[in-house]
Amino acid sequence: MNKENPIVSIVIPCRNEEAYITKCLDSIVACNFDKKRLQVIVCDGMSEDKTPELILAYSQQFPFIHYTENKEKTTPQAFNLGFKQFVFDIGIILGAHAEIDKDYITNCLKAFDVDPEIGCVGGVIENVNENQTSEAIGLAMSSVFGVGNAHFRTGTKSGFVDTVAFGAYKKEVFETCGYFDEELIRNQDDEFNFRIQKFGFKIWLEPTVKSKYYVRASFKKLSRQYFQYGYWKVYVNRKHKAITTLRQLVPAVWVLYLFLGFIPGFFFTPLFYLYASGVFLYLMLSKFAALKTANHFRQVPQILYAFWILHFSYGRGYIKGIFDFIVLGKKPAKKQAELTR
Repeated sequence: MNKENPIVSIVIPCRNEEAYITKCLDSIVACNFDKKRLQVIVCDGMSEDKTPELILAYSQQFPFIHYTENKEKTTPQAFNLGFKQFVFDIGIILGAHAEIDKDYITNCLKAFDVDPEIGCVGGVIENVNENQTSEAIGLAMSSVFGVGNAHFRTGTKSGFVDTVAFGAYKKEVFETCGYFDEELIRNQDDEFNFRIQKFGFKIWLEPTVKSKYYVRASFKKLSRQYFQYGYWKVYVNRKHKAITTLRQLVPAVWVLYLFLGFIPGFFFTPLFYLYASGVFLYLMLSKFAALKTANHFRQVPQILYAFWILHFSYGRGYIKGIFDFIVLGKKPAKKQAELTR
């Protein structure tokens, strides 16, 4: 890597993002980094709205912004198309619903100096809410109760972690580990982060690396999104013959407990009371977490609902994945390859 004057490539997958892509690109244009050493590649998945026109308009005004068609329409395909297009020292993945802080790139570069074994640097996401529903969802996703130890959502201290969102990667990572797995419609960045650690690279969370993300404004979309996360996580596990993180098991165990845990109570009454106590404890903990997380009391019911969706949908997806991939040995269902945006 050229430490003195590194070349940075930012790859942004998108499809039908006319409401967000300009905000994302504006944040990059405003960043404190030499644009002569910056390449932004927006890989458009054959959008049917004005997204291509908007990107092309930016590319005419700012020569470091490039438009590429992604005919496969998937996120990992977009990442690989983008990173293979130009020579770079640091590659950053970004979402069209995201905006980066003006010091995002420079703070990523500084963080690599912490340890020579760091192959990936990421930061903390600030949720941007567009209505009451998205605010409740954002608060739930920023809570430890909601997402466990997903430090890129909840972290405030720098340190080594198992995954980050919108990571910046050294070129050596791609040269050693390969690129993103194009089979994975979901969880491709988690799988990539797991794989690079198997090759000996470390992942560093740096809170000064800041970004904003426009949260989904629909409980239905949230449910579909987290069902797919759980479902595809099992496929990743099967490919690597390993469970990538222990926290991924918790929602599935909870769903199994919820639907099967009462059965022993039919044969031994004290076990039913034990089961009921577990359900009651979950409800109390979720209520306490919602009260702690909410900005005002009237948000509590929606945050509670978001908690239940996050846990229940991910758990159901994980169980479905176990049945499809482990029990039946199937490939991913076509329905679960459809993106939820």
